Amino acid sequence: MKKSIEMAGAFIGVIVGAGFASGQEILQFFTSFGWWGIIGGVIAAVLFAFLGMNLTTLGSRLNATSHKEVIYKICGRYVGAVVDFIITFFLFGVAVVMLAGAGSIFENQFNVPAVYGSLFMLVITILTLTFDINKIIGIISAITPFLLLLVLIIAGYAVFTTDLSAAQMNTLAQNQSGSAPNWIVGAALYVSYNLAAGASMLAVMGGTQKNVKIAKFGGIFGGLGLGVLILLISIAMLAKMDVVAGADMPMLLLAQTMHPVLGWLMAIALLGMIYNTAVGMLFAFSARIVPSTSKHFKWFVWIVGAVAFGVSFIGFIQLVSTVYPTMGYLGFILIVAIVITWFKYAGAKSKQPEPVAIVEE
Repeated sequence: MKKSIEMAGAFIGVIVGAGFASGQEILQFFTSFGWWGIIGGVIAAVLFAFLGMNLTTLGSRLNATSHKEVIYKICGRYVGAVVDFIITFFLFGVAVVMLAGAGSIFENQFNVPAVYGSLFMLVITILTLTFDINKIIGIISAITPFLLLLVLIIAGYAVFTTDLSAAQMNTLAQNQSGSAPNWIVGAALYVSYNLAAGASMLAVMGGTQKNVKIAKFGGIFGGLGLGVLILLISIAMLAKMDVVAGADMPMLLLAQTMHPVLGWLMAIALLGMIYNTAVGMLFAFSARIVPSTSKHFKWFVWIVGAVAFGVSFIGFIQLVSTVYPTMGYLGFILIVAIVITWFKYAGAKSKQPEPVAIVEE
């Protein structure tokens, strides 16, 4: 159980980056649809748990060292090649978003130019990638409980101090710009692009665990944990929609309105989650192209990091609203393939003949 929880923490840590923890992603894909977005959050939790379970389980069975083995197993040779390319490309895209998010936090919270924040995140991310994968998983999972505690505090504060009625919350929320045409598509897109981005690290995390049951529950617990965070952040923003409307980082703004110290703690937590995702994405992207055991791996990481740093100047909100929805639509291919694979495994198990009892004369 302990190992499953650690894997779940790492699962959450990889997915929860700048856009998620800051509230910007949740605002665009859930809260902008008002109270319907809460139902979307429940659907997302179930999908995260089911799909995460399948990826960590397959990773464990295949002893995966990158997402390639798992993707080709799920999608087959030809579709697998397309999905492999999509995932690899967007791993880089998400890493860019994380660097932009770090810059935004440094500028908004610490009054430090964004370029220095992005550069700081790049350097500590690359230095971390000199560790082995098990140490990386441990580091990523350690930060998750801290974020969960802060989100609980902020959500509680928002609910008990709101001046808005339920109808006002709904109206104000629906006036915000979203990244999907409706709440159902929003929930599906959100799971899809996060899964496409996180599939690589989920497969690798599963591959580090020989016990398939531990890997399976790690995926389930991680998915449910993500769902809880989505709901808490959505409720907090709905309750304070008159305050957070138009903010780059709504949850950080809420923390600052509660107390300056809490604002600093939330900024640190956000940087920690950005760091988690940046580490996961850069490692997975680099390991797919250059084996992590290669002597060229570290040099390749520095080159990729430098390119990502340059692209990050496009801007945080623009990157979130452009990269993520596009990735979500393409990620549907992966979701369909995972569901088909699950039915195949379930069907194969159901067709296995039951053992015949031997009766001694």
